[in-house]
Amino acid sequence: MSSWNLPNLLSMSRVFLTPFVIAFLAVRGQFGTLYGFDVCDILAGVVFIAASITDAADGYIARKRKIVTNLGKFIDPLADKILVVAALISLVQLRRIEAWMVVVIVSREFIVSGIRMVAAVEGVVIHASAGGKIKTVSQIIAIVMMIFNIPYALPVMWIAMLLTVWSGWDYLVKSKEFFR
Repeated sequence: MSSWNLPNLLSMSRVFLTPFVIAFLAVRGQFGTLYGFDVCDILAGVVFIAASITDAADGYIARKRKIVTNLGKFIDPLADKILVVAALISLVQLRRIEAWMVVVIVSREFIVSGIRMVAAVEGVVIHASAGGKIKTVSQIIAIVMMIFNIPYALPVMWIAMLLTVWSGWDYLVKSKEFFR
């Protein structure tokens, strides 16, 4: 079975779409407004949403068609982190989110990735938990709101950050046997 199947191509598309999100946010204000929104914010938001949809699609297709590969196990979570972290850093630059919040979110990703690596050495695969999936959805919603500069985006990001910390803590508690 080839590693270059539809789910893996969808995951890779997130990596390739990420620079477009960054670029559109970097040049915002250059092309005017549309319906009260900056055109570049609209473009960044649409690309971010499209890339986020591929996250749900790739996993669903891989499981349904039974084409889960090692490349997919590697690139899917990596592509998610690249997209989300790049968007968050861009939003820090635009002063739509505080840098410390991004540090908390990124730290959780490093911790969970580290736990997964330790588990993998022991021959155990740690799949995404329900809390991790809720965290991802909440982050995507908050990031989209921040990209479009929608009111109350910051309180939604607070909720996403708290869910991020909660799911990270959940991974730590459930994986404590790997650290004995």
